[in-house]
Amino acid sequence: MGVNLKYMAYDVIVLGSGPGGYPAAIRASQLGKKVVIVERESLGGICLNWGCIPTKALLKSAQVFEYAKHAADYGIEINDPKQNFGNVIKRSRGVADKMSKGVQFLMKKNKIDVVMGTGKLLAPGKLEVTAADGKKQVLEAKNIIIATGGRVRQLPSLPIDGKKIIGYREAMVLPQQPKTMLVVGSGAIGSEFAYFYNSMGTKITLVEFLPRIVPVEDEDISKELEKQFKKQGIEVLTNSEVLSVDTNGDGINAKVKTPNGEINLKADIVLSAVGVVANIEGVGLEELGIKTEKGKIVVDANQQTNIPGIYAIGDCTPNQALAHKASKEGINAAEHLAGHKPEPIDYNNVPGCTYCSPEIASVGFTEKAAKDAGYEIKVGKFPFMASGKASASGALEGFVKVIYDAKYGEFLGCHMIGNNVTEMIAEVVVARKLETTAHEILNAIHPHPTMSEALKEATAVAYGEAIDI
Repeated sequence: MGVNLKYMAYDVIVLGSGPGGYPAAIRASQLGKKVVIVERESLGGICLNWGCIPTKALLKSAQVFEYAKHAADYGIEINDPKQNFGNVIKRSRGVADKMSKGVQFLMKKNKIDVVMGTGKLLAPGKLEVTAADGKKQVLEAKNIIIATGGRVRQLPSLPIDGKKIIGYREAMVLPQQPKTMLVVGSGAIGSEFAYFYNSMGTKITLVEFLPRIVPVEDEDISKELEKQFKKQGIEVLTNSEVLSVDTNGDGINAKVKTPNGEINLKADIVLSAVGVVANIEGVGLEELGIKTEKGKIVVDANQQTNIPGIYAIGDCTPNQALAHKASKEGINAAEHLAGHKPEPIDYNNVPGCTYCSPEIASVGFTEKAAKDAGYEIKVGKFPFMASGKASASGALEGFVKVIYDAKYGEFLGCHMIGNNVTEMIAEVVVARKLETTAHEILNAIHPHPTMSEALKEATAVAYGEAIDI
């Protein structure tokens, strides 16, 4: 195939159009820069096409199905509701496609050129793009932002074949619903899919290598989710490891090491959800001498790599692999290259959300981390069982847990599990950003009846002023 070298002068090249890349491109354009974005697959990246957005569509379908099955609890009669698995998947893909088209519109609106293909750095300011048909072109710009994201981490004992051992992408578009599924890894991805498939009627076994599920969360959150999962009929195996998987014959046969010895588990399918690795291979990092550490691109507080003019953001850099963290890093990188002085990100004030049912939302220090950091703390916990709104909604599971510094009342952390808590955590993020203390939370009048007043109630518990429990 012929090589078509085409030189174009841009101010900024953004490699990758996910939730880090496309906001970086838009912000740079807003600041008067001529921008081109390079994408090898679909605008919006994994998040919009195969991650955050379509999974939330699946989970909403599961929630609606749950409501329909328990309609009698609300005095509504629905006879024998059934789910149509194919239509649930179809709806999810429709939501994703619509969002990806939305990014196309934003690129046009902001006069950002889009080049489809795989990008590789040739030199500072030069990026070679290879299109699907093999044609190559070279783009030139003063600044390059690497936003190549991440992919499923693979374990040697769980080689993904896309049929019987699958990753999250295949889990979103299975042609048929499996009767049984082994989910390996209980982080956000594993827990969300375990909940979704269990709700749809698949028998789920959730295997976690560490002593507790959702291991990055506060210990109380892990205990509560495990309790709720077991109540829903999910089998949970912690301190357990999949040693090998035999895919011969129908389904799979997994050898699993548990605290009580080795067991054999049969299932139709295994979903591997053991984390994310950065996409840093083949990008040209080694050739340019861009520093990496532990499989991530090393950046400073302004997202700059060690090579002038080259920035990196999102999942290919350290800290949390979260869409909203990537977006902020992208915006900061764009502002910095435009000569602004963006405020560095406080990575201890980046909220995490898991959209299983009950939902999980958290930010800041866990109780253990606060103690390990040397704080003397006040802890308050308010169960939704005592919430009027939760009772009216029929969503009594879970609680809000708050952690304050005993000396100054500094808001150290908040951990929530329950219905819709992912919509409640932003109050805590803003409060902590404003250096709000327990005093302000207690004296800010929260509306009643709402789930969100549980934050004030939990704070009241921490200070011995509880009214409702």
